[in-house]
Amino acid sequence: MARVAARLSVNGEQSSHPVDEVLPLPKLALYGFQHVLAFYAGAVIVPILVGSALKLSPEQLVYLINADLFTCGIASIIQAWGVGRIGARLPIVQGVTFTAVSPMIAIGLGAGGGTAALLVIYGAVITAGIATFAFAWMPARVFRVVMSLFPPVVTGTVITILGIVLLPVALKDVVGGAPLVGDGGDPKQLAYAVATMLFVLLMMRLGRPFVSSIAVLLGLVGGTLVAFALGDAKFAAVGHSDWIGVTTPFHFGAPKFEWFPILLMLIVMLITMVETTGDTYAVGEIVGKDVDSETVARALRADGAATAIGGLLNSFPYVAFAENVGLVRVTKVKSRFVVVAAGVIMIILGLLPKAAAVVAAIPPGVLGGAATVMFGMVALAGIQTLGKVDLKEEKNALIVGVALAFALFPATVPAFFEKHMSVDLASLLNSGVTLGATAAIVMNLLFNGLGKGDPHADPNTAPDAAAPEVVLPAQADAPVALAAAHKADGPDKANAADKANAADRVDAADKVNATDAPGAAGAPDTADGAAAPAG
Repeated sequence: MARVAARLSVNGEQSSHPVDEVLPLPKLALYGFQHVLAFYAGAVIVPILVGSALKLSPEQLVYLINADLFTCGIASIIQAWGVGRIGARLPIVQGVTFTAVSPMIAIGLGAGGGTAALLVIYGAVITAGIATFAFAWMPARVFRVVMSLFPPVVTGTVITILGIVLLPVALKDVVGGAPLVGDGGDPKQLAYAVATMLFVLLMMRLGRPFVSSIAVLLGLVGGTLVAFALGDAKFAAVGHSDWIGVTTPFHFGAPKFEWFPILLMLIVMLITMVETTGDTYAVGEIVGKDVDSETVARALRADGAATAIGGLLNSFPYVAFAENVGLVRVTKVKSRFVVVAAGVIMIILGLLPKAAAVVAAIPPGVLGGAATVMFGMVALAGIQTLGKVDLKEEKNALIVGVALAFALFPATVPAFFEKHMSVDLASLLNSGVTLGATAAIVMNLLFNGLGKGDPHADPNTAPDAAAPEVVLPAQADAPVALAAAHKADGPDKANAADKANAADRVDAADKVNATDAPGAAGAPDTADGAAAPAG
């Protein structure tokens, strides 16, 4: 029973860069830099929003951005390279989660703002990271029970929601950024966005495979050069930035641990676990690699470790970045070592404020044009996951439809949360991802109940050794044949006969289970290598 080949993409196309291939250094650097540019705006916006809300000085804000980039690099290397049983070993970029922005601002303002507020935030972040890391080490059978909360109808809905919720962020950049939206936006930025988007699509459609794989990078660089020539890309901040900026643990002081901020951050991490779970399955689909509950557990351990490290290094909670999931799909460059290279580049940028300032000079319209393509592909990845679900079944259709409605509510009526909820509750619920993911999980439990085993497991990919042994009448002479093989042909042919007989018994068992036990519960889950009793 063969697994899906890692060299095949979801549509069966041959990939020149499968997930475990180590590319030549120039390609690694180029593809890695493309990942950095794709995620950069989303990565730095969180420290900018939090730092601005807490009234930090410009120098402190720059330090937060450098610390974020530095820790993003470490987190992405842990996730893509893997350290023991930590990290999914998939091309997943780690970034600061948007879900934590409102809760962190609420925690910080409640603590009085300034660097004193950061200490309370970091105490909550460290605690939540350790708790997430510990959660992902639960016994395999217990963890699979938890993972049964996230069948394809839930993960597909959450990934789709991520793409839909992120698209408005990109579209605001398309017109020049959020501050300009109320005034109708900047037509010149819109022109940059449309030109960048068309250029990226043209390169993907007409370019050679290598050019297509770096289409987003070419679009960002080309759009920035055009904007610079027209006077709309400003690099003045580069001259005012330091050459070297080293991130040190507890730069702002020792963290403070308070129970309500910790509780709020634990809830945030529950939501990010759903995000990472969905993104891990989505990336597995894109690169053609099977993802089981152990892979998800390793991805969540990386999330927890990165979040705890983030609190130590003056940064924030980390999650698998949906932006780069779209980039992997768009470029079809599936090697996880490209993300490792991106992690190294992020660490360098975190140590070189001048280099980070150059990247920060990309005009919002150019970023928005490229991001619109990528976020649309994120939503498509969710729709493809939903393709595994029987949406003709009314209960599944209701789960998807109602969850999408909940996800759009915060963006449609944002004032509702401010006027009718406490600051703490509003900071948690005023998030499309939070409401949509919660609605999908609750409705799935209501309509489908708690599933058994790994909900994403393909019964045709279970290892042969774990299949139940069933001896049929047609196999009655098998032991005699095996004995004869041992005597007449030696151990090699006997071993071959053993394997052939085992395969026959597995196929026979599959047929018996399919025809005689239609009410049995799915194939045994063997993610940890041990057979689980069926039904």
